[in-house]
Amino acid sequence: MNCGKNVPEKAPGTKNRNHCPYCLYSLHVDEEVGDRKAHCGGLMPAVGKMIKKDGEEVLVHICDICGMVRKNRVAGDDSIELVDNLPALL
Repeated sequence: MNCGKNVPEKAPGTKNRNHCPYCLYSLHVDEEVGDRKAHCGGLMPAVGKMIKKDGEEVLVHICDICGMVRKNRVAGDDSIELVDNLPALL
């Protein structure tokens, strides 16, 4: 993706891998969650995080090409330092 590191397919705490645990970047591959029908293919940096009512942190990604916004659960192997340094969004 962005940082070039090998990303494991499975992520602890999530049903499927949707972003890099090292740089937190995602790829724009879905139109609807899990469909893999997007033709954009743009990089999606994590631009912030949201805290759900139950306390779970969710990453907010925005596509560099088309501007689509996606929210993805923080995985158990994500870089805690990078997650902690993201701004909290409302």
